[in-house]
Amino acid sequence: MDALNQAVAAAPRAPTSTLYLVDASLYVFRAWHSMPDDFRGADGAPTNAVHGFARFLLELLDRARPQHIAVAFDEALDSCFRNAIYPAYKANREPAPEALKQQFVHCRELCAALGLSVLSHREYEADDLIGSACMSARAHRFRSVIVSADKDLSQLLGDHDEQWDFARGQRWGADGVPARHGVEARQMADYLALTGDAVDNIPGVPGVGAKTAAALLAHFGSLDALLERIDEVPYLRLRGAASCAARLREHRDLALLCRQLSTVACDVALGDADTHFVRRSAAPARLHALCERVRFGPLTRRRLYGAAGLEFNPGT
Repeated sequence: MDALNQAVAAAPRAPTSTLYLVDASLYVFRAWHSMPDDFRGADGAPTNAVHGFARFLLELLDRARPQHIAVAFDEALDSCFRNAIYPAYKANREPAPEALKQQFVHCRELCAALGLSVLSHREYEADDLIGSACMSARAHRFRSVIVSADKDLSQLLGDHDEQWDFARGQRWGADGVPARHGVEARQMADYLALTGDAVDNIPGVPGVGAKTAAALLAHFGSLDALLERIDEVPYLRLRGAASCAARLREHRDLALLCRQLSTVACDVALGDADTHFVRRSAAPARLHALCERVRFGPLTRRRLYGAAGLEFNPGT
């Protein structure tokens, strides 16, 4: 019996709570591109992205009913630590227009007014904040549900975690990553180091495509093992194996740099981590002021007040 008790004590304990981690920028940009630009705030500035983001947020809160939730925003648009080590990182993207930048401010304010924890940092991206929150929560027996379609975030999935592509209504755990990307969740950063990521302007190893990268990682397990055993690559049943080995030797340092760029940082200090991102009470005055600035209509205001647990008076 003692041995059994010791084995049970040593076994990983199942999570007892769920933390929702929202990749806000994805949904703000989606709203910016999909909502008509005739929504205007009290100052006449566009508010279409705020309206679209509010609809998304209301649907999420209604469906998930989260008790623990954090919403991560990208503040490090050109000051991320990745830009310091590779200036071309995301250099292929057009800067966000001023009209959208102001709407990001409103979206953050909306989350705060509803009692949701807001994460942003000048040196780290939303992915890094989500990764750090996920790892911190896991240590306190939380499972994480990452609300995002971003493939980079799949590397964070542990045994009990999920990723939720909210727009498509698709959810998957670590065991669902191979069917989507051809590699294990733990191999995603190594995979992107080999293939590159055009969205983030990460070059990868020239000539190494998705199928080749997946085959290499299936055989060697990791980028480190692959680079240590490059001499074995020409003998693999892989089309162009010899030339692939030559490219890996030539671009070894580039592969390691690309992995550094594609790896989500999970050690960012988060001020609210000790509270487990408990959803707090709403701030009625802040919510009312935001509704006035953004000029939300009566239906949206009613839904926002309902989500905040407040009574809605159409006359206010």
